[in-house]
Amino acid sequence: MEEQKSILTVPVAIIIAGAIIAGAVLYSKTPGDTPQVAGVQESEGVMAPVTNEDHILGNPDAEIKIVEYSDTSCPFCKQFHPTMERIMDEYGKDGRVAWVYRHFPLNKPDSLGRMLHPNAGKEAEAMECAAELGGNQKFWEYASRLYNVTPAVTGATPEGLPLTELPNIAEYVGLDRAKFESCLASGRYADEVEEDYVDGLNAGVLGTPFSYIITKSGGKVPINGALPYADIKKAIDTLLAQSQ
Repeated sequence: MEEQKSILTVPVAIIIAGAIIAGAVLYSKTPGDTPQVAGVQESEGVMAPVTNEDHILGNPDAEIKIVEYSDTSCPFCKQFHPTMERIMDEYGKDGRVAWVYRHFPLNKPDSLGRMLHPNAGKEAEAMECAAELGGNQKFWEYASRLYNVTPAVTGATPEGLPLTELPNIAEYVGLDRAKFESCLASGRYADEVEEDYVDGLNAGVLGTPFSYIITKSGGKVPINGALPYADIKKAIDTLLAQSQ
């Protein structure tokens, strides 16, 4: 029985395997490798369990939790964030689905010292500073605003969001700017961000965004890339129906 819990149910597997993830960029576990275009793949990794130490939007006891590993400089994460906000608008208000956010910044240097997303680590720390100063609500408000305003890292905007904008976002969501700047300058959340990143590697994360749909029975559905809203919805509806 335990073995069955960790694999995809057939209907959900068909839904996800048949989905088209336009432009999903995946990376190997070795930072700095050349990105490849791919679709959904099943992972054999071991993910850290969701606890009250996580950043959770919605009901912590929800029937379904979606654990997302994300990089704020990633253009596909920027694309996926409003998809997840829409999912929470539909399924989060009545407590059926919760969203768990974990950091996976692709700011690790390759053999030549190049970084794919050099600002992503500091952006993740900024989100943690928002949580320190304003709790879980401000973490999510800060994340929403950051994903909304960032140009992300693309060929047209290779630098992504300037780090000087991070205090402006803090001020926008109602945080004390001076305290935020002090927190961010301290670097005290760098280790916590790195722990999320290592957890992602252990969980089999192949790139960003990478998510797991977790059911109360222990089932895990890996989603590799910026899956469209309609396909996430189909997977959720199928899993909710199976749990009845």
